[in-house]
Amino acid sequence: MTSTDEYRLAIDIGGTFTDTVLIDGVHGILATAKTPTTTHAPDLAAMEGATRVLQTAGIGWDQVGTFIHGTTLATNALIERRGASVATITTEGFRDILEIAYERRYSQYAINIEKPDLIVQRKHAFTIRGRMNAQGEEVEPIDLSGVVALAETLRTQKIEAVAICLLHAYANPAHERALRQALLKQMPDLVISLSHEVSPEAREFDRLCTTIANAYIQPLMAGYLANIQTRFKAAGLTCPILMMTAGGGMTTLETAARLPIRLVESGPAGGAILAARIARETRASEVLSFDMGGTTAKLSLINDFRPQMSRKFEVSRAARFIKGSGMPVRIPVIEMIEIGAGGGSIATVDTLGRVTVGPQSAGSDPGPVGFGKGGTAPTVTDADIALGYIDPDRFAEARLQIDRPASEAALADSIGAQLSLNAGSSATAVTEIVDEAMASAARMHAVESGKDVSERLMIAFGGNGPLHATRLARRAGISRILIPQDPGVGSAVGFLFAPVSFEIIRSHYTTLDELEPDAINSLLSDMQAEATEVVRAGAPTSKLHERRVAFMRYKGQGHEIEIELDPRALNASGITDLTTAFEAEYQRQFGRRVPGMTIEILNWGLSMSSTAPALTEAPPPPAANHISATNARLVWCNIAEDWRNAGVFDRVDLQPGDTFDGPALIVEPQTTTFVSTDFRASIDARRNIWMTTRHEAAS
Repeated sequence: MTSTDEYRLAIDIGGTFTDTVLIDGVHGILATAKTPTTTHAPDLAAMEGATRVLQTAGIGWDQVGTFIHGTTLATNALIERRGASVATITTEGFRDILEIAYERRYSQYAINIEKPDLIVQRKHAFTIRGRMNAQGEEVEPIDLSGVVALAETLRTQKIEAVAICLLHAYANPAHERALRQALLKQMPDLVISLSHEVSPEAREFDRLCTTIANAYIQPLMAGYLANIQTRFKAAGLTCPILMMTAGGGMTTLETAARLPIRLVESGPAGGAILAARIARETRASEVLSFDMGGTTAKLSLINDFRPQMSRKFEVSRAARFIKGSGMPVRIPVIEMIEIGAGGGSIATVDTLGRVTVGPQSAGSDPGPVGFGKGGTAPTVTDADIALGYIDPDRFAEARLQIDRPASEAALADSIGAQLSLNAGSSATAVTEIVDEAMASAARMHAVESGKDVSERLMIAFGGNGPLHATRLARRAGISRILIPQDPGVGSAVGFLFAPVSFEIIRSHYTTLDELEPDAINSLLSDMQAEATEVVRAGAPTSKLHERRVAFMRYKGQGHEIEIELDPRALNASGITDLTTAFEAEYQRQFGRRVPGMTIEILNWGLSMSSTAPALTEAPPPPAANHISATNARLVWCNIAEDWRNAGVFDRVDLQPGDTFDGPALIVEPQTTTFVSTDFRASIDARRNIWMTTRHEAAS
């Protein structure tokens, strides 16, 4: 090794397993580990995985130059409602922002509609006098005379965190800052989130919800991050710990502790980053990223080598697939659809006699019945075990003893007894349901974006992704699949390819006719300085890349489209260029322009990022070499609806150019790839597994 900072460690704490990867700048991946997540103390599994990969590679803690961490703790705390007791303080007259919401029902004709749980009860909602207008001008001074009494009420109600969201604070945060200072004088230990720091955008309901979510998880995440830092520092780690964010970048522990809402969905974001990098390496401009873990399955679209992004998502929907039924959170995020369909998802029979899978999961403790750790409810993994797709002697590096008879008995008792099916048929029903659920989610996600999923390359990873990839692809009409190296820890690998980045979006309303370049340049300059400070803390020497955008619409419309700005300062010619760019993008998306309409800009965005690891040059494609397996295993073939012998290949033995037909199983330490009967597998020059439908391969 030429320098110690070439050793890079990544840890992804999932709902079922904790994945750890160690790489260097010369040899690539040195070691990986998959350990059961310790739900009660997630840092224990993280430490176990890190210790294991360092020992495998013979590396000391002080030789690690980069440590990147992603966790589901923030997501799970929001979903499971395990956060702090939160109160809100809004401008007088706006106490009921949460109750009013969007002034509409997410399901117009549902008689017994279930409203989303927005965390804060009305009795914990308070107001204060004082007001800013949309231009940031003070209309009424803030009245802090009641803060002493308010603090006493907060103590009486045992409030642990406060979300402050004052009217138009994104334009002028002076009142929010003054209120925080006054409250801290009375309650020094109170956790306070300010809306202008968490989500400085117009739209009060979304801004308040985001601030509430941040305050709700802030004490939990601050304690967790401090514990992680202390534990790993005590072990000998000397480099900073960087946290993966929902937007696909990394940030410092300090920023993560202040804005923990940006850590929500950080693990799945790593998978999308991995898929985007592989898309660029293979020159696949349209990709479906498929990440199936132990608790959930995540699907996202990669367009022109970039993950599809969003500025908003919903937490804990009351109705799983209906927009508006959850708590809106407005932060930069990689857009994806996530469903409760993982290896640990529990299968049941509902009151109508239908097999259902998830969203409840057996997790890592007790886990699937076949793990022999006390689980009694059959899961997707139990079904895969019963159908022969999982080799008991090779699963999880042989650290878990698989009990196939126990899986079969659980399926027969819980599913088969109610539907008059044997264990094999019960297992088939479970896998058919979960595969169709994932295929439906993929189709729906693509249609919502105006895209066709069937023409895309699927990149599959996660502990269960390679096992279900061909079965999902068949249902979604996808003919090409790529399984990267070390797919079982794919999201953690993706962390190592992410840049240190920070994105800021701020509201500053103007029409193009009235735009004042000096004011916008000053705003963007302030955003640039703030983003640079955060990124430099995690990447002190890297070359930085800046991207500026404006969120524009025709006057009177309810939503904006994103238009990229020139990184240089705005001037008169830049305004003309903005008009041209907006009209071209609007026509591309909606088929026509609207001549004569006033164009307005609501929000401005700026992202700063370090330089991501460079791509390596692709080796020349290898010559095809058709091979046969020396070992076979009896598996259920859902095309022939019969048991068939599947060739068993050890991935480490496969060479570039090797080609073989399904049914086949490709076994490696953290997962198994199932090549269905209607697919052909081949190994490319980078040792990725490609699976194509037989007719596609023949052509």
